[in-house]
Amino acid sequence: MGDDKDSLKPHPGWFTVFVQLMKLRVIVLLQITAICAILVHDMLARHGLIDVDRTWFDTLYACIITVVGGTLSAGGSNSINMWFDSDIDQHMRRTQKRPVPQGHISPNGALIFGLIIAITGSSIFFLVSWKAAFWSFFSVAFYVLVYTMWLKRRTPQNIVIGGIAGSTPPLIGWAVAAADYTNNLNPFDLGSPIPWMLFALIFLWTPPHFWALALYRSGEYAKAEVPMMNEVKGAKYTIKQSKIYCVLLLMLGSVPCFWPESGLPLLWAFVAGGLTIWYSVSVWAIDPEEPFDANGRMPKAAKSFFRSLYYLGWMFLLLVLICAIPPESLGYLGPLSQN
Repeated sequence: MGDDKDSLKPHPGWFTVFVQLMKLRVIVLLQITAICAILVHDMLARHGLIDVDRTWFDTLYACIITVVGGTLSAGGSNSINMWFDSDIDQHMRRTQKRPVPQGHISPNGALIFGLIIAITGSSIFFLVSWKAAFWSFFSVAFYVLVYTMWLKRRTPQNIVIGGIAGSTPPLIGWAVAAADYTNNLNPFDLGSPIPWMLFALIFLWTPPHFWALALYRSGEYAKAEVPMMNEVKGAKYTIKQSKIYCVLLLMLGSVPCFWPESGLPLLWAFVAGGLTIWYSVSVWAIDPEEPFDANGRMPKAAKSFFRSLYYLGWMFLLLVLICAIPPESLGYLGPLSQN
């Protein structure tokens, strides 16, 4: 594409352009994890495992604030990312149709739009919880400054370290739900280890998820001079690293077995273990020697990438369903500590 103006599409309208800048389809999964964190918190509160009263109105209000604030802040981050990456997006098939390469908005226009909605979205959380606002601003800053501007073009560990930004939605959602009893000055104290375990789940999931995308899009990042792991270390090394993260995910899911005081029910260990094995099978199936298809992609890597999306969604949704079960039917030991 690049300089061929004949390939540029007609302007789709500003609403469509703004939606494309925000990458709403990507944000949906992030917001699901944040909402699930709220629901887990409030289910445990209703069962008396967290000593705070939560009505369904409280839950609905927390969800609305989180969806609005989270969508704007994450969407702003994505738009700023498109401003900074406007010089390389035209070189990759996956990003050629974004608004900036297509000429539908200028790079500076994407930057201004991103800054406005990112700041607005993160500020919305001050209506409920300064800690939620803190983690929202942290996520935006980390994604833009650390991942996009510093790591992405410098190291194959870009997505590993940069994944911290995408792992914060459960922290934000939980902070909103737990605002009534987490008013101390420590932003890391959210009253429970659960949101941090959900943070770790997304953090460990990100590398094999994104590396599968990089594998099945093999060659595109190299063309754009982005040192993705598979382009620098090769497909075999990347798959080996992905398997290590799958093992870590399996270990994380087993936390209730050896640390019941974490607040997660024992049933979660079996559900998480089964889902992780189901996902890991797709990672183990990736063949570094697999011939590319007609589009120059690795089909098994593509299958693993799409399965990873279902995996993360089901991990969070099933945790909510498990926490909705009366505690006497599960492996809880008692109320969670709020200190």
